[in-house]
Amino acid sequence: MSFNVALSGISAAQTDLDTTANNIANVNTVGFKESRAEFSSVYANSLFSNSKTKTGDGVSVAAVAQQFHQGSLKFTQNPLDLAITGSGFFATSGDVGERDLSYTRGGEFKLNNENYIVDNSGNYLQAFPVNEDGSSSSVSLSTTKPIQIPETAGTPVPTNEVGITLNLPAGDAALDPANFDPEDPDTYNNATSVTIYDSLGESHIASTYYIKPENASYTDINQWVTFVTVDDKPVDPVTTGTYDVDIDTVSGDGIPDGVPDGTPKNAEYIDADGVTHSGVVLTFNNTGAYITDPPSFAFESLGDAGALDAGADGTQAFALNFKAPTQFASSFEVTALEQNGLTVGRLTGVEIGNDGLVKATYSNGTSQPLSRVAIVRFRNEQGLSQNGSSWTASQNSGDPLAGEAASGSFGAINSAALEQSNVNLTTELVDLITAQRNFQANSRALEINNTLQQTILQIR
Repeated sequence: MSFNVALSGISAAQTDLDTTANNIANVNTVGFKESRAEFSSVYANSLFSNSKTKTGDGVSVAAVAQQFHQGSLKFTQNPLDLAITGSGFFATSGDVGERDLSYTRGGEFKLNNENYIVDNSGNYLQAFPVNEDGSSSSVSLSTTKPIQIPETAGTPVPTNEVGITLNLPAGDAALDPANFDPEDPDTYNNATSVTIYDSLGESHIASTYYIKPENASYTDINQWVTFVTVDDKPVDPVTTGTYDVDIDTVSGDGIPDGVPDGTPKNAEYIDADGVTHSGVVLTFNNTGAYITDPPSFAFESLGDAGALDAGADGTQAFALNFKAPTQFASSFEVTALEQNGLTVGRLTGVEIGNDGLVKATYSNGTSQPLSRVAIVRFRNEQGLSQNGSSWTASQNSGDPLAGEAASGSFGAINSAALEQSNVNLTTELVDLITAQRNFQANSRALEINNTLQQTILQIR
């Protein structure tokens, strides 16, 4: 009997050594959870034995239980490196559309050749679908899908509105708008430009020029003429603007001296080809504010202006919206300049928030919510079946419970971080020494039992 007791001790000590060695070997494995050999004594009794003198039958390995406490975080420069702080696992599938899921704490993810987010084994990271505002449309594990990052951001959006907020200098010298030449800076007071887009996503430069016309101001009213070009092609407004001219100098005609006599003049100029082009007029009061609501001017189609390439929508037109323009005694200043068109965006980056929301950013300045990384937890984590560096659900673990990261009992996701192994190397080395001594002690007991039996066999 003592032979079997010693042999069970050796077997248990060997299991302890194997478990400790495995922990030490995986000290640098991302998401690894250490195991602990757990033992129970063997005690068998019969109806005819005396329990008071029973010594026991040795030891058995009750379980090799994994310990799921949190590992420390290591921060990286890769936004697809993910770590969970708190409870939960990432869900992965072996193929697109496959529902046989496995679960892992290792977050070393990357893009494959089809722009899916996968782990080192090629398993696809699962996520919930989201609405346009980034909210989850479902948190059921059955609705999760692999995450695929689009390389482009939708179709182009042609510009149909340009918004400008600016100040025009009240003290600028007056010029004659009829002499305007966009290539001669001496013929206009100020200019600014913005990039706009056609129906194909091709970029164009829309420029606005500002001229303070001669004899177009008096005590209460100040006016400015604005001309517009797209890629140096003049673009005319739908309604031609006029400004007041012919300051009255005739006494006794009923019009106060120094006040415009009401003769309007079109805001026009003739280009080098002899074609007449028109502009719009901005009118300010004596406090530098626009006299009515901020103006919006509609312009002709870019196709009619000859500013588009073949294949683009020739009917595209845009409105020039001035938002709270002013004429103060300060320098020319553009405080806001925007347009509502978009070109085709190329993927420039991927961001993943603490709540698992995956956003793709593109070269056209847009960002698009794609999906939300699913987090899964179990009632009994130690009941999971281990499969390499991942686990699968079992009858002992209970059914998987899915939810959003950083909500309820689900852990938060850290992007550009990895959860390191939770193995404490110092503790493992001490356990290794203890297991070695247990093995040696049981080996010694086996050796002594053998010596005693040899002695008995040699008695004559």
